[in-house]
Amino acid sequence: LLNNQHTRPLPLFGKHIQLRRLVPTDIAPFQGYRHDAEVGLYQGWSPMSDAEAMAFIVDMQSSALFAPGIWNQIAVANAQTNALIGDIGVCVATALKSAEIGFTLQREAQGRGFATEAVSCAIAMLFEHTPITQVMAITDARNLASIRLLQRIGMRQVTAQAAVFKGEPCMEITFVLTKRDGG
Repeated sequence: LLNNQHTRPLPLFGKHIQLRRLVPTDIAPFQGYRHDAEVGLYQGWSPMSDAEAMAFIVDMQSSALFAPGIWNQIAVANAQTNALIGDIGVCVATALKSAEIGFTLQREAQGRGFATEAVSCAIAMLFEHTPITQVMAITDARNLASIRLLQRIGMRQVTAQAAVFKGEPCMEITFVLTKRDGG
């Protein structure tokens, strides 16, 4: 569902990261951070078996990007080495007005600006290649690193509501960035 069918959105290179499709050779680093309990603490996904992870990666490698209502997982790789360091989930709403974004980065890559750059690039890509005018992200109020990242890239908090996540009460905070806000 790209605005410009002649432009391929991926791979997209930033200064330190590359957004690209997941590929089968990503299985070891993908499983490494997806099985790290600290990395997965505030994530909606659960660890998968190697076979499930490989099927998921192969599916994401060939899935249509930005199909309304369907989550795509996009690889975040180190721009210099092409090594997988995380992934970004993107789901364009069926009404084509907004998209939701989520992100995961391996522990060793956190705190180095990679996630900020990757999320910023992903949002710019969504605004350029889809008709959406708003991107939202939902995070647990205890996930201070994600909150700081979302604020740093210019997203504004629009709601905070009580929820239950992984069987525990929590506060979910929704952040939004609109195209006119500079996204």
